[in-house]
Amino acid sequence: MPPRLSPTVRQQRLGIELRKMRERVGVTPKTLAATIGTDLPKISQMENGKSGISADRLRTWARTCGCEDGPYLDALLAMTQDRRKYWWDSYRGRLPNEIIDIAEMEHHASSLSILNSTFIPGLLQTPEYAAAVFERLPPQYQQEAEARREFRIRRQQIFDDRPKPYSAFLHESALRMQFGGPEVLREQLLSLLENSERPGVEIRVIPFSVPTYTGSGESLYLARGPVPELDTVQIDLSHGPKFVHSEAELDSYRRIKERTAMISLEPDESREFIWTLRKDFS
Repeated sequence: MPPRLSPTVRQQRLGIELRKMRERVGVTPKTLAATIGTDLPKISQMENGKSGISADRLRTWARTCGCEDGPYLDALLAMTQDRRKYWWDSYRGRLPNEIIDIAEMEHHASSLSILNSTFIPGLLQTPEYAAAVFERLPPQYQQEAEARREFRIRRQQIFDDRPKPYSAFLHESALRMQFGGPEVLREQLLSLLENSERPGVEIRVIPFSVPTYTGSGESLYLARGPVPELDTVQIDLSHGPKFVHSEAELDSYRRIKERTAMISLEPDESREFIWTLRKDFS
């Protein structure tokens, strides 16, 4: 099969893990190519996510690199077996791949946790709020605005189709940003309260009274993998989403989440805070 032109973040991640496994013990691409029965260009394509790898070859790769970690290897093997088409694939060509990869990340995560200080996270947005958010896109992206809104709302079905623990740490500034005006925000805050009652969903507020904290001003989305080595952090940047999975960066963002949990209001306090705040927009 020809190499993939645009591998997904998940496909790239499998390649990154293959490279890390090889480099950790100093096995050369040439040695590995001979061991698994392929050529050097194919090894490069596998490590870049541009070519898949069979389960048998992955086991040989891991054995050659001395990898005997059962849960970790099992998780990688599961990634090689997943070749289904998903609902988000229908958006390819309509939206940037990085946007589509967020849905893929959410689907495969064991739990999700987000820290946001500027707006309500996508999985918790009402359609009217989401439409108002996308109104601020630069002119060159305005033709995508409706597709982005539709895609964002479709992502929310994960709460019903594939429920998992989800926690949102929202700064008070995000709760006060009036995308679409006071009435849209009022309904958005009501929707937040309703979502906070879902099983497994935790919404916690960081009020203005909390001093500057680690991670303030950032939007960090932590997706836990089946094993810690396969965790992913997605960061919102001006030019689009960035996906982070180096061990050092993951450790840093995990610590930010832990510290944020320590300074946030508890869930019940957060619900009371949001109810009170909602009255300001009546």
